[in-house]
Amino acid sequence: MSLLNQLFNRGVFGSKCKTSLTLAISRIKLLQNKRDLLLKQMRKEIAQFLQVGQEAIARIRVEHVIREQNIMAAYDILELFCEFVHARVPIIENQKECPSDLREAIASIIFAAPRCSDVPDLLQLKNLFITKYGKEFISSAAELRPESGVNRELIEKLSVSAPPAKVRLKVLKDIAQEHNLDWDSSNTEAELSKRHEDLLGVYRQTMTSPEAVSMTPSSTVENTINANNLPASSNVSHPSPQAPMNVSIQKASIEASSQENNGIRNGDAKIEARTPSSDILEKARAAIAAAERASAAARAAAELANVNRVQA
Repeated sequence: MSLLNQLFNRGVFGSKCKTSLTLAISRIKLLQNKRDLLLKQMRKEIAQFLQVGQEAIARIRVEHVIREQNIMAAYDILELFCEFVHARVPIIENQKECPSDLREAIASIIFAAPRCSDVPDLLQLKNLFITKYGKEFISSAAELRPESGVNRELIEKLSVSAPPAKVRLKVLKDIAQEHNLDWDSSNTEAELSKRHEDLLGVYRQTMTSPEAVSMTPSSTVENTINANNLPASSNVSHPSPQAPMNVSIQKASIEASSQENNGIRNGDAKIEARTPSSDILEKARAAIAAAERASAAARAAAELANVNRVQA
C-alpha cells in the first residue's frame, strides 16, 4: 500500500511541478516584455531631464532604472533555471535527495520566490520543494547559508540596497550617449562623489550660519516694505488684522511715510537692517510689540486714504 502511495505522490509531484514551471516561464516572458517597454520610457524621460538641466531629478530617477534592469536580469536567470528544472523533473521524482547538479537551480528558485511577487508560481514551486526535501533545505536557501548554493548573481540582482555611485553615473552616461546628448557630467560626478558625512557637514553649516539665525534679513524686509507701500490714487482695501512679522519689524518707516504724505504713497523704503540681538527673548518681545503698532498704523493709514477718496 505504501508503494502505491509513493508512486501516486511521485506522479502528483511531477505533474504539479511541471505545471508550475510552465506557468512561471510563460509569466516571466510576459513580464519581461512589459518591463522592457517601461524601461525604455523611463530612460527617455531621464534623457529629457538631462537635456533641460534637471540633473538632480535624473540622479533620483536613474535608481529606478537600475532596479528595473536588475529585475529583468534576475528574470533571465530564473527563466533558465525553470527550464533546466522542467527538463529534469523525472530525475527529481526518482531521487529522495536533491541532485547536486540541480541544487543551484532549485535553491535559487526558492530564494527568489518571496522576492518576485509578480511570479506567484515560484511560491507554488517552493511549497512543492518543501514537501519533497523538507523545511531544512528550504531554510538553507532562504537564509543564504554557505551550503545553500544560491546563484550569487541572482542574489546581487535581487538586492534592495541602493546602487553605487559609479553604477548610477555609468547608466546616466549610457542614457545620454543613447539619445545623442552633449551632456557635461562634471556636476553629477561631484555630487555623487560626496560622502554622507560631507552632506551632514554642509547641512550643519547652513543651519548655524548667521543668515539662518538672523530673523530680519535686509532683502526680505525691503521686498516686504515695497509690496506694502500702496499708491494713494489706487483702491486701498482694509489690511488683514494679522500683519506679517517682517512688516511689523519695520513699523518706524511705515509710520513716518504715513505722517509726511497723509497716506501711503509710492516710494522706496530704505531701511538699515539692525544686527540681531543676542537675547532671543527680548527680540521676540520687541517684534510682537512692533507688530501691534504696525498693524494699528496700517489700519489708520487705510482709513485715512478711504476718507480722502470719498471727499475727492
